[in-house]
Amino acid sequence: MERTLPPWVDMGLLPLINVLVVFVVTGIFIAIIGENPFSALTVMLKGAFIDKGALGYTLFYATNFIFTGLAVAVAFHAMLFNIGGEGQAMMGGLGLTMTALVLDPILPPFLVVLLAIPMATLMGALWGVIPGWLQAKRGSHVLITTIMFNFIASSIIVWLLAGPLIEPGQMSPQTRSFADGVQLAQLHTIFNTIGFSLPSSPLNVSFTLALGASFGVWLLLWRTRLGYIIRASGHSKRAALYAGYSPTGTIVITMAISGALAGLMALNEVLGVQERLTLNFTAGYGFTGIAVALMGRNHPVGILLASLLFGALYQGGAELDFQFQSITREIVLIVQGFIVLFSGALAHMFRPMLEKVFATAKPSHKDVSHDK
Repeated sequence: MERTLPPWVDMGLLPLINVLVVFVVTGIFIAIIGENPFSALTVMLKGAFIDKGALGYTLFYATNFIFTGLAVAVAFHAMLFNIGGEGQAMMGGLGLTMTALVLDPILPPFLVVLLAIPMATLMGALWGVIPGWLQAKRGSHVLITTIMFNFIASSIIVWLLAGPLIEPGQMSPQTRSFADGVQLAQLHTIFNTIGFSLPSSPLNVSFTLALGASFGVWLLLWRTRLGYIIRASGHSKRAALYAGYSPTGTIVITMAISGALAGLMALNEVLGVQERLTLNFTAGYGFTGIAVALMGRNHPVGILLASLLFGALYQGGAELDFQFQSITREIVLIVQGFIVLFSGALAHMFRPMLEKVFATAKPSHKDVSHDK
């Protein structure tokens, strides 16, 4: 008989065990290179959560991972492997940048921001729809086409920033800065205005949008008819087709939603901090989102927790690089690789053990007698 685990074990305890194993393996690795793993862990935690402004930076990085993790998760529920979050985020950044550059001389900053946000969503969705359509209509696997579209998006951005959109008088591949006020408000500024003192950090309103997107994805997938169709198509395309659902339409719509979520990542970097379009602003967040979705079991709550972990690794890793001569940023990449390994390829390594434990703990209903 097939054994099953309670949802809280499958979605919570099992990933937690995987993370603990990652830290044990990483600690051994750090000890081998001659550093104290406990000291390194203390420095990383302080640099990610305790030092002044550290939490703001951690949540800032986590915001990027929330958007890209949700993008991967939505597609995966339809058994579509969207590896194109990087390119979709680039096009989202291009869409909001073009909106800002064209409209900021003629419209108030607040209106420019309100128009730039949906444009980032639209451009990201467009960059997801095309590979979706190619798979639905032409049979081109979305895994391959989304990877290819990353390169196409990157080439378009390089061409534009080195030519038509480059800031006059500059050699760096970047656009001019947006007009004053064309940016997402930073949260420490908002809280300080209403009387709550927060340390300065790049954390901005896009974090609240990421939380809203997480709730929206949960609502979509588990509380709407479209979400049911997406999940049903992922479990069995034949059954979905028999039920009268169009696989073509489902693929296209799912990839549009996935691309839109990835496109929103640009809000945090471009509209929230840099206030201009720069080369490589995505910094690999689209690819890391794959690991975030795997670790979070493609559920919004899990993705939020996984994003927080990866945000802490990014922020705390910088402190490790600063305070330890032998520990560099590359060591943090190794930690991320271990997380991908244990959350992806070895995600179910401890499942048989947990199934035995909970099967033993579960009360048997056999031979139950009732006293009269």
